[in-house]
Amino acid sequence: QVQVTESGGGLEQAGGSLKLSCTISGFSIDDWAMAWFRQAPGKEREAVTCISRGATGIVYVDSVKGRFTISRDNAKNALYLQMNSLRPEDTALYFCGAIRGPVGLCSLAWSYRFWGQGTQVTVSK
Repeated sequence: QVQVTESGGGLEQAGGSLKLSCTISGFSIDDWAMAWFRQAPGKEREAVTCISRGATGIVYVDSVKGRFTISRDNAKNALYLQMNSLRPEDTALYFCGAIRGPVGLCSLAWSYRFWGQGTQVTVSK
């Protein structure tokens, strides 16, 4: 049975930082590309960043480039998102997704699978 838990969210002031974690059990993420998504109230789900198998391919949506950093630890079966210089528009429910993919390549347009409930990030002005 697959279990995914996102954590690390919270209330932060604009300009602050948060680090999100996504821990997975039930399968090994070694052969999977991983991604972070977010969904704000009243808006569609948005792909934020992805990281390939082997962590050699990383993509960010323009709005978070230079502020967010995705990483993975296959030994811990975990995915992370370091978020710096937070903005009020980063406020959303963040959750992680996975898809089987090739080494060195990921895309924000792929159809990732989701299992977790997400972690809420709220950034105040």
